[in-house]
This record gives sequence, C-alpha cells and structure tokens, in this order.
Amino acid sequence: MCGIVGYVGPRPVLDVLVPGLTHLEYRGYDSAGVALNVGDRIEVIKTAGRMSDLEDLIGYFEGDVISGVGHTRWATHGAPNSVNAHPHTDASGDAVVVHNGIVENWSELKQKLIESGHEFRSQTDTEVVAHMIGDLADLPLVEAVRQVMNEAEGALALAVMRRSEPELIVGARRGSPLVVGRGDGENFLASDIPAFLEHTREMVVIDDNRVIEVRPTSIRLMDLEGNEIEPEHRKVEWDFEAAEKGGYDTFMLKEIYEQPKAIADTLAGRVSQSGRVVLNELEMDDRLLRAIDKVFVIACGTSYHAAMMAKYAIERWTRLPVEIDIASEFRYRDPVLDSRSLVIAISQSGETIDTLEAARYAKAQGANLIGVSNVVDSALAREADAVLYTRAGPEIGVAATKTFTTQLVAMQLLGLYLAQVRGTLDPGAIEVMVRDLTLLPGQVEEVLEISDEIRRLTGQWSDVNDYFFLGRSGDFPVAMEGALKLKEIAYVRAEGYAAGEMKHGPIALIEKGVVVVGVATDSHVKTKTLSNMQEMKARDGTIVLIAENGDDVGDVADHVIKVPEGRDLLCTVTAVVPLQLLAYHVATAKGLDVDKPRNLAKTVTVE
Repeated sequence: MCGIVGYVGPRPVLDVLVPGLTHLEYRGYDSAGVALNVGDRIEVIKTAGRMSDLEDLIGYFEGDVISGVGHTRWATHGAPNSVNAHPHTDASGDAVVVHNGIVENWSELKQKLIESGHEFRSQTDTEVVAHMIGDLADLPLVEAVRQVMNEAEGALALAVMRRSEPELIVGARRGSPLVVGRGDGENFLASDIPAFLEHTREMVVIDDNRVIEVRPTSIRLMDLEGNEIEPEHRKVEWDFEAAEKGGYDTFMLKEIYEQPKAIADTLAGRVSQSGRVVLNELEMDDRLLRAIDKVFVIACGTSYHAAMMAKYAIERWTRLPVEIDIASEFRYRDPVLDSRSLVIAISQSGETIDTLEAARYAKAQGANLIGVSNVVDSALAREADAVLYTRAGPEIGVAATKTFTTQLVAMQLLGLYLAQVRGTLDPGAIEVMVRDLTLLPGQVEEVLEISDEIRRLTGQWSDVNDYFFLGRSGDFPVAMEGALKLKEIAYVRAEGYAAGEMKHGPIALIEKGVVVVGVATDSHVKTKTLSNMQEMKARDGTIVLIAENGDDVGDVADHVIKVPEGRDLLCTVTAVVPLQLLAYHVATAKGLDVDKPRNLAKTVTVE
C-alpha cells in the first residue's frame, strides 16, 4: 500500500521523482524517501511525514544524479518514523531497495541473516530484502533480484538500484502493482500511472512473478526462472489533467461532482435504444451463463457495499441464489464452488490483494470469474475470465466516491444482463429499467445542487461523535457506505445497520445528541424504515432522513434530504450521493484532509 517511483534518463532525476511521489501520495503518506545514484555513492534522503517534509530535506541536496528511486509509505512493519522509512540499503550501502507489500517469511529470512553477521537498523521487512541483495553482490543485479523473489514469500513490488550500475533500475512484482513508463531515451518505473503520466503515455504492465531491467534506452522482462518475455506495450487513454483538482478545493469534492459523467461513461454503449443491455465485452457464452446455478460476489471495503447491492439485484432479477463475502474471509471458509458457479470480484483498483487472492482461489476451484475494476489491465482484469470496467476515470481521493457509484451501475447492468440472457425478466420490464438507468446522470446532477443545504445542516454537528446510518433492502448497503465514508474522513463513530436490527441491541446506544441517518428510498420497505426511525426519535436521537421527492414522511425526521424518485435498487445510486456530501462537509468543517485520511491508503495490496 505504498508508492514507488524510479527514473533513468537525461532529465534532472529529482524533477521526476518528487512530482511523481506527490502524485502517488494517496497510496501512502506516513513517511517518504528517495535514493539517488550519484556514481560514487548512493545518497538516501528520507523522513517521517508527508512529501512536503521530504521536499524540505531534498532542498539541501547538491550533486549530479544519474538515476533514482523514491517511495511513499503506509506502514505495515515498524512504526512510521524516519528509520523505518524507505529506501533501505544493504550493510555496505551499495544496494538500495524500495518495496510495496509484505514479505511474509521476513522473520525467518532475517534470522538467517543475523546468524551470518548482519545487523539491522529498522523494524521493516524491506531491509531484509536489501541485505539479501547485498549478499548477492557477485551476481548481476537482475539475477540477484530474481533469486530474492524466489526466496521471499508474500506480496512484493520492488525497485532496486546498485551503486556500480548507475543507469539501471531492476523492478520485480508479485501481488503488488508495478508499471513501466516508456519514454524517448528515458524510462520510468512506478506503482501507478499518475507518477509518470506528465512525461509519457506509453507503458508496459508488469505481470505477477516478473523481473524487469529498466535502462534509459531499453527494458528487458523475464520470469522468475530467467526466461526472457516479450513486453506488452500499451497506451494510457486518459490524460494528466484528469488527475488534477480542476478548480475544486479537494480531489474528493471534484470526484463527487464528476459522478454524473462517470455514470454516463459507464452506461455508454452498454444499453441499446431498444432497451436491452449490451455487454459483448464479457465474451462469455450465453449457454455458460444459463447453466450457472449459484453466484458469489466478493469484495472489500466500499466495494463490498456494491456487492451487497448486487446480491439484491441479481437475486431479484434472475432468481439465482447469491452469496456475498468479504474477500479476505472468502477462501478461508472453504466455500463450495464448481464449474456452475459464477464469482464476481469487485475492486476499484483491480489490485486489492484480498480480492485477488479470493479470485485466484475461485478459479482454482473451477468457478467462472468476472472481474469488475476501474483500471484497465489491472491484475484482477488479467486473472478474470471476463471483465467489466467501471469507466470512472482516475480517482485520487482515498475515500471512494465515483468508483462506488459506477460499481453500483455496473452491478445493475450485470444483473439485468443475466436476467436478459436467462429469460427471467420480461423484455418490457428490462426496457423500463434500462430507460431509468439512463436517467441516473441527470438525477445525480440534481442531488449535487443541494450540497450547500447539506453543508449548512452539518454545521450544527461540530461536537457530534456518534452517528448511526439505517436502511432496509437496497437502502441497507447505502447506509453502510454512508457510515464508512464518515468514519474514513471525519474520524467519528459511525455505524451502519439494517434498520430492523436496531431493536435487537444497538438501540441501547441511542440518546440525545446521537445523529441517526435513515435511508428510505426502497419503496417496498419504506414504511417499515419510517417506523424504525420513529423508534430512534422516541429515544431522543436527531433524525435525518433521505427520502424521495413527493414522499410524505410525516413528522418522523428533524431534517429531510430529498432525492429524485427512482426505481428500487436503481435509486441506490442517487441515495448515496447526499451521504458522500454529508461526510465531506462534516470532515471539512473539522479542518481535516479528506483526500488523505489518516491510516488509510487508496489501494490495499497487503493481507
């Protein structure tokens, strides 16, 4: 869950590393550092804190730099301090490593090194890798890295330099993302595309269990057995400006307002004028989809809430039984899978390690796998039998917004497509829902117009530390997502519950001063949700209700936030937007950095 940048070429190296790391700071920001190969030595500059703290130190550096690697860290092994910050060197200082992931057998490897006389300065697993590289000084660097990859277990994305080979960076990947940016007489290595996008759109995606040599005018790719592999070159279709704030105060706010376009892009070409869903990109035989007898949906975090909605949609529209699982638990419960099982794995980055491992487990059991991702050619996309892209564009804010709403839309499309193929819904019913899907971008635009109203409402809650978010049926995952957003960026206790469950225990926590947000847009359970909100009101909670235009909600709520009327399950898309704005305005009123919430990283690549 860290950011890596490497550069070899004629540009001033720091002019590439520093902006590149800044663009990746969303991946980790509790410490940062660079290693600069100046020919006669490798200079390491690192510190705890944000990139701005590192820039203050770099300002004092003088010298000609030939190549360099940089790192922003989200701590896994060892506290977030300057000693544990990357890069890490071997005992001699001749080899240097930055690393994303976790070396699962680090303790065993470290003990062997200690027994052979090595002394360690940090508490990280990464320093173990650096010392292992140092012990292989007689081998070419690419061979040393390949040998380490074969000994180390777990998720690794590495960028390694050696003082004696100043125009070479060696990268390696297993489980954690790594890409190469190809330039003219220069090359880049990074965890994610924004690190080099201002310099080149040409890239090479590095698959798992690969090692790559990066020189100014060449790259060489090989597997862990040393066999050379032809790199697959690709072009980045979105531009760098898409990753800038565009006049908004924060990336998160910009991305909230980009949702109408993101939803429209996700729908584009996937619904016909005749009211059918067109998902030719799946390239899955209709006979296979008709033979499916059970569906599993796996995801983590925000994506798990999209999975919850997918369960409601697929079961209701296809009458197939659906199980949803937190991806990190899926393979450990030994689920029953076979060739008649369909597994849908959802990950905005397509690199979430828990979801990837669950997807690989499902494939090993013979299941059919559909990946849902926002990133083209992500690891999940390459693992899956078929992939459905959400087309949200780059999302820089750590808290997911537009990637979530596009996941909801993608799941609705997939649910309707399965119903269409399997003949479980009348074509006329599908046509009506397809028409309603196309209304979503405009309906979200309408919700965004009440942002100031929500800001004024949340201004009353500066001292509130306890929130509950309640909903039933399709409104339940919306409530869960609203609670998660508030926890993530405002650092307050916010719990999401199925509204009917409150009376079975959690209602004991409702008292004066507690804010209870009810989502009541799913028509067939709306009256029951309102009754549950009355129970919260009777315990002196402050009641906020998300309701549809035209609904008569009586006097149950202290505050009502209205959204456009929509069809059940489809209305989850509009219902979640005011909850995103609510979390945003609570957090910004507290003066918090919503783009970089504490302890979180955008892409979770460690188990």
